[in-house]
Amino acid sequence: MRKDQLLTRRRALLAGAAAAGAAGAAGVLGALPGDEPVRSAAPAPGPRAHHPLQPSAYRLRPMTGHGTPRSAPGRTPVRRKPLLRVSGRGSTMVLTFDDGPDPRYTPDILDILAEYEVRAMFFVCGEMAAQNRDLLARMADEGHIVGNHTWSHPLLTRLTRSRIRTEMERTCEIIDRSWGEPPRWFRAPYGAWNRAAFQLGAELGMEALAWTVDTLDWTTPGTGTIVDRVENGAAPGAVVLSHDAGGDRSQSVRALRSYLPELLDSGYHITVPRRQYL
Repeated sequence: MRKDQLLTRRRALLAGAAAAGAAGAAGVLGALPGDEPVRSAAPAPGPRAHHPLQPSAYRLRPMTGHGTPRSAPGRTPVRRKPLLRVSGRGSTMVLTFDDGPDPRYTPDILDILAEYEVRAMFFVCGEMAAQNRDLLARMADEGHIVGNHTWSHPLLTRLTRSRIRTEMERTCEIIDRSWGEPPRWFRAPYGAWNRAAFQLGAELGMEALAWTVDTLDWTTPGTGTIVDRVENGAAPGAVVLSHDAGGDRSQSVRALRSYLPELLDSGYHITVPRRQYL
């Protein structure tokens, strides 16, 4: 199948999914135990702020994005813990990539996903997205989900509520303009959540998603180690954390090319979750 035919098919699938709304959606279940801020086993470094943050007008604008009008989103619940797993028919898994988009690595990841007709989630940093809007547009064309990973990848537990809001809102605005609609998912940098992050994310219509399989690819442990971590952690409902920016991600790209066909051959359905509250 030629690439232009593949993209046309994906656009048709997207249109069908939008019309279907929440019907048949993959639900989300499971959360981390405890009420303290949830942190990953080791912090995953990401882009750092290089520009002063400015107030955003995002919350003053209708959450309509571009294209055909959509119905207003339903109220997003305020959680005390991030969601971890997804549910769906059969052996469903989700692949997620944080900190991008990066023109050195994200296009290769998108090429591999397109080769196997697989959709994934990209939790982008606003300052990276602002410099690579064409990659967000491509993600939209190819049916991927774009989530909010803040503007400059700060540790939210050390920020004021006002600063957290600005980090989220500015990134929502960039995603809306470049991907075509506001983000419905949020992931805290370093996996460090607090009450303000959950509350503000819900106010902006975003659901909090963590992960069950951490590849720790930011430590550049070797392609084979990354592959082993994904394949050993593979299970129905698993959410895999990898990175497409924030450093040398060539190992992450090579690992994806290795483990993705293995997962598919093993019967896993790699897909993206759909929100229950739309």
